[in-house]
Amino acid sequence: MGAPAVCVVFLSGVVVSVLGDPHSLYYIYSALNKDVPLPGIYEFTALGLLDDRAIDYYNSKEQVKIPKQDWMKEKMQPDYWDKGTQSRKSKEQWFKVNVDILMQRMRHTNNTVPDLHVLQWRHGCEIDEADGNITFLRGIDEYSYDGKEFLSFDDDNMRWIAPVPEAEPTKRKWDEVPILNQYTKGYLEKECVDWLTKFMEYGKEALRKHSKPDVHAFAKKSTTDSGKLTLTCLATGFYPKDVKMSVRKFRTSLPEHLVTSSGVRPNGDGTYQLRKSVKIQKDDTADYDCYVTHVTLEEPIIKQWDKLCFDCQSSGLVGAVIGGVVVLLLILGGIIFALIKKGIIGTPEQRK
Repeated sequence: MGAPAVCVVFLSGVVVSVLGDPHSLYYIYSALNKDVPLPGIYEFTALGLLDDRAIDYYNSKEQVKIPKQDWMKEKMQPDYWDKGTQSRKSKEQWFKVNVDILMQRMRHTNNTVPDLHVLQWRHGCEIDEADGNITFLRGIDEYSYDGKEFLSFDDDNMRWIAPVPEAEPTKRKWDEVPILNQYTKGYLEKECVDWLTKFMEYGKEALRKHSKPDVHAFAKKSTTDSGKLTLTCLATGFYPKDVKMSVRKFRTSLPEHLVTSSGVRPNGDGTYQLRKSVKIQKDDTADYDCYVTHVTLEEPIIKQWDKLCFDCQSSGLVGAVIGGVVVLLLILGGIIFALIKKGIIGTPEQRK
């Protein structure tokens, strides 16, 4: 993997508002080796996340870095977006070259029609802010290939870690230039923190806006066992993303090994969703409910399952249509989540 030109931005004199919580700033880049004919999926995307909320976005089709928050559009000068667009275009070209390099290293170039492969980079920092004092918690700079860890930066020892043999050439090349590793450490511990605190000040009102979860309990026919139903608890529309959900039977939480979880996934509006499902017998008459706790709630939400199955009746056309919409929304949510969750790509000097 080659190294693009170094771009360094320094900030100073940042005033920090008192929010009193951990905060994070991450940039996530994803590059595919070929175009995918699916809406919203691009060969290259770049996403900025402040406290898990999208603040800027770029894709290989529009090729423009755009704000995703009103306060970002209002506070950041036009040249910030112009420079950001040029930076993203440069990274897009770098990724295109290095996807091909990694495919060769992984021996993924023998097929006449190559399979889909993804190279990703995530870098950023986390802080704790209380009473106006900033404490650096950690910095992350890591790469993945096809969703598996490929290379990561050891901030404490200023060196790269290669968990797979194919990453060794890149590790050696980058570690042989100490100034680049010094820059990476400086970016994570200083520059990233400066940007984070600056954005916190600009977006302090939006960051304080929390959203309560909307909870649903529903069931449909199991796709693998005709004698069973899939009972699902869905919590959506909540922020921040930390939430706890249990599927309960007679007010007793079912063991987690019996429950399938989607994990917390982002919605398109800055909120999150979580889905947990369990298989039950069609004739099960037990009382099931969804038990959800969140920082916005004074007391837990308990949503009782009404013991109905929306697609169990052959004549239930309306229920089937509604069920199809629910499934489609969950699939779309999963596609968006896949692009965000796999965040991990770039080079040590390739930054803001």
